[in-house]
Amino acid sequence: MATKDLRVNDLIRVREVRLIDEDNNQLGIVPTPEARQMAEERGVDLVEIAPNANPPVCRLLDYGKYKFDLEKKNRENKRKQKQQELKEIRMQPKIDTHDLEFKAKHVAEFLDKGAKVKVTIRFRGRELAHTERGKVVLGRVLEMLDREVVVDRPPAMEGRFMSMIISPKSKKA
Repeated sequence: MATKDLRVNDLIRVREVRLIDEDNNQLGIVPTPEARQMAEERGVDLVEIAPNANPPVCRLLDYGKYKFDLEKKNRENKRKQKQQELKEIRMQPKIDTHDLEFKAKHVAEFLDKGAKVKVTIRFRGRELAHTERGKVVLGRVLEMLDREVVVDRPPAMEGRFMSMIISPKSKKA
C-alpha cells in the first residue's frame, strides 16, 4: 500500500477501530479517540492500515520510520531489477557470406551479454517481391549461432522490414 493512501492520527475519522500494537498484538475493537490517546501515551502514531475492513484496522507505529523503511525496500527492489536490453542488427537480403558471419558474431556478443536481439532484414525496391530470401538469411543467422537461443518472435514482415527477435537461453533451464 502506498504511504500516501494511509490516514494517520487525527485524519482517522471513524467511530471505532480494530487496534494492533507495536508488537503485533491484537488489542481488539477500540473507540478511535481512545486509540489516539494510547498512541500519544506510547509516543507513536495511529496509522490506518486497512481502511476497507469493518471496522478499519489501525496500528500503533512510528510513521516516519515506517515510511523510511518502505522507501528503502522500494529502492532495494528497484536496484535488484534487471533491465532487459533490446539490440538491433540490420542487414539486406543480398548479404555476402563474410558480412553475414560478421553480423552473426555481433549477434552472439549481444546474446552473451544477456540482451535480446532484433535481427532485421531491410528490403529495397524490387527486393520486396522476394521476401522468402529474407527468411533464408534469418535462418542462416540462427544456424551460425553456436549456442541455444530462444526465438521470441519468428520472422515476420513489418512494412519493408522482416524481423525476428531472439534471446539467450536462460541459464536456469
